Formats: sequence, structure tokens, C-alpha cells
Amino acid sequence: MNTTDAKTLKTASRFWKKSHYLGRMTLKELVVVYFQYYTILTYLTLAAVMIGLYIWKPAPLLPTIASIAVAILGFPLVWYVTHRWIMHGHWMFKVPFLSGLWKRIHYDHHLDPDHLEVLFGALYTTLPSVALITALPGYLIGGFGGACIGYAVGLLSTCFYEFCHCIQHLGYKPKNKRLALMKKRHLEHHFHDEDGNFGITNFFWDKLLGTYYVRRERPNKSPTVFNLGYTPEIAKKYPWVAEHSGGEVLCSPKEKDRYKSSFEEVDKIQDIR
Repeated sequence: MNTTDAKTLKTASRFWKKSHYLGRMTLKELVVVYFQYYTILTYLTLAAVMIGLYIWKPAPLLPTIASIAVAILGFPLVWYVTHRWIMHGHWMFKVPFLSGLWKRIHYDHHLDPDHLEVLFGALYTTLPSVALITALPGYLIGGFGGACIGYAVGLLSTCFYEFCHCIQHLGYKPKNKRLALMKKRHLEHHFHDEDGNFGITNFFWDKLLGTYYVRRERPNKSPTVFNLGYTPEIAKKYPWVAEHSGGEVLCSPKEKDRYKSSFEEVDKIQDIR
């Protein structure tokens, strides 16, 4: 191996070991990191494989369109259900073998919302979940080809969702009004009251099921907005998340002043219900 190759590998190794914080990044820096991050590379690579398999053995036109439609329309509903009743449910931390999973998939994200490594979903949870909600219906609709195209659309939808989620935690005020309002609703979920605004790119199900809100409608800040109800008192009864956290029960995010400043800037955006 020559010296140039060795330096390249060493630089790549440092990149993967480094933690990335969205509040300290520009939009350009986010794009660079986003397309180098292993979860996104995995989604895009697997989506390309699924498209290749579809081309090799396609489903008929109507089942293909139906598989794509189910994947696109079903994604927001599945995310809402998962976010509201699994990630924000007060049951996973009560089960010893699920406590570490709950800590990884959501507790850590609310404690430190712009930490990129815990913002992205873990592949061992996202890949089978996306397959279940897109590839399985696709298979039932269009067989092998329907499963492949449905899964590809699900993976690409996940990439879009993850990028929007990054933007919502980036120290950046979007110029696009729709994206800016998405960000405002999501920051309210993170910094004001976690029991609502469960959508990320789509709040249709929040509006339909009564969990959509703007901050003025809930004047009192939730005391559990950062710890999701896993308080020191709860930890005495269910200690496993605390044990996974090195014995600590944390109640507020890191670099609180920076988050407050970012939230107040986006909070100036005019509300449209």
C-alpha cells in the first residue's frame, strides 16, 4: 500500500470515529456528512440493488404503481404509530431486554437532539421495519417485482425523511416556508411538549388524531420533554436505562443555551395551521 492510500484510509477511519453535531454545522457541511454516513450509504446502495432486481424481474404496470403508492402513503402513518406508541410509550424502559433499544432509538435523541449518530435510526431496526411496511405489501400486490420496487421506495423515503430530520436540528433557518414550518413543529416536540407533533415531514396523522399543536395552545412546558418520562424516580423502579447510561439519569440536553437560541429563531416563523 502506498503512502497516499494509507493516508486516505487513516482519514476515513477518523471520519467514522468522529461524532457530528448538527448545531455546529452549516447546510453544506451537513450535505457532505450526510452522503458519507454509513446508514445513508446503506439505504442508497440497497435501494439501487432493489431497483436493479425490479428491472431484472419487473411487476406489471398497475401492481408497480400500487406498490409505490402504498409505500409512499403508508410511510407517514407507520412513522406516526411507531413514534407515538413505541418511541414515546412508557413501556419499553420497563422491560430489561428492551431498555437498551429504547435508549438507543429515542431517549438519547431527546437528551441530545442534534447528535447525528443517534438522530439516524439504527440499521438493525430500520431495515426490517421498512421492509415490513413496504416490501411485504409490495409482494402481496405485485410479487417479487412489487416487493423490490416497494422496498426501494421505502428506503428512498427513509433517506428523504432522515435529511429533513437533520435540517430540523441544524443551526439553520430554512428558506422554504413549508420546511421551516416542519422544523418549527418538530422543535416544539423537542423543546416544549413531547406529547404531540409526532410527524417529521407530514403532520396529517397528528391533525387527524388530535396530537397536532402550536406552542401557544400549550402554554405550560412539559417537565419531561427531554427525558421522555424516565425521571430519577422512575429510574429507581426501572433502573436498566440508567445502567446503560453509566448510572446517570439525565434530564436536559447538552449545550442548552445553543438549543434555546436556535429554537427562538425558528419560533419567529408565522404559524399556518
